[in-house]
Amino acid sequence: MTDLSAKTLSQNKDAKNYIENYWSKRADSFAELRRQELHSEKYQLWQQELTSKLPTAKKLRILDVGCGAGFFSILLAHSGHQLTGIDLTPAMIAQARELAELEAVNCTFMTADAEQLPFAEGSFDVVIARNLTWNLPDPTQAYRDWMRVLAPGGMLLNYDAEYAKDHHQQKLPTLNAHANLSQTLLEECHNIYHMLPISIYERPHWDLELLRSLGNCNCSVDQSVGQRLYRQEDIFYIPMPMFCVQAVKL
Repeated sequence: MTDLSAKTLSQNKDAKNYIENYWSKRADSFAELRRQELHSEKYQLWQQELTSKLPTAKKLRILDVGCGAGFFSILLAHSGHQLTGIDLTPAMIAQARELAELEAVNCTFMTADAEQLPFAEGSFDVVIARNLTWNLPDPTQAYRDWMRVLAPGGMLLNYDAEYAKDHHQQKLPTLNAHANLSQTLLEECHNIYHMLPISIYERPHWDLELLRSLGNCNCSVDQSVGQRLYRQEDIFYIPMPMFCVQAVKL
């Protein structure tokens, strides 16, 4: 467990409540965007991306942490893997279940905290996350627990970006993933940036050093993900360069 003071624990609880409330408000529109993404060029791009990194020639037990509306879970279930998706926000889990049913795939979805996973050690071959770490109050604890639930030889793939960096100066194109967000929700998103320490970390350098300090893994960073996945300015576009933090448990 992370050594946290009572004050920090209280602050983290308040932050999680704020973050859950924010994503609850976004659940419907976010799920619609993911539904469109499943039937767009991005599906094939993400399928190629994940296939290039995942172990081959076996059915993998995969945990999709912060699964949102279930994009990664559904994509990987289509490839024949066993998927469990968790999210802090019950509204997102409801959307993920509905979308998986529409896409005719079998996934297990449950409400759970990415920093305190309800699974035994060694339960999964792969832990995967997308755009999650930037809104975690205690990412150190999250990384520790993600590695805990991996089996020996298991792989962590964490896709994220420095979304908080210089966000007040960002000049967004007309088409982007936040184009249809209300000003109120944009402000709430920016509030999350300001309340979390991870927003000022130098990433992905911080992630890599943290994993190395935990030990028992080989880790690396791929900083070219954004160039492959987000070349085109469309409704899925994100302006900050996406990276992938990868770790294999020894």
